Amino acid sequence: MWFWWFMFCCDILIPVTMIACGWMMWKHCPKNINGLMGYRTSRSMKNMDTWKFAHEHCGELWWKIGWIILIPSIIVHIPFYKTDENTIGVVGGILATMQVIILIASIFPTERALKRNFTDDGIRR
Repeated sequence: MWFWWFMFCCDILIPVTMIACGWMMWKHCPKNINGLMGYRTSRSMKNMDTWKFAHEHCGELWWKIGWIILIPSIIVHIPFYKTDENTIGVVGGILATMQVIILIASIFPTERALKRNFTDDGIRR
């Protein structure tokens, strides 16, 4: 039963992180463009306008997606409460993999929005 709780906490970690970091990116964009913290792509780091836009867009997206995947992440674990560790590990691993894919996939709509709203030089259209 302890392994179920461990996997449950691990699988809740990604949605909770998306909610918290998404809110921080959305409402409190890093003040300076940097290579250590924030949404860092070549398009988002062109100037402060693209930097702020990318953080607002990606942050809001992460915040919404985090809440959306939190509920299924909780519900998926409930039927496996008293099953064996191998089953819990496989289910938790599949769920974590899907969450990471969703997290990485959020880059594509943000880059598309940047491309739609800014030129290649970072000038707002």
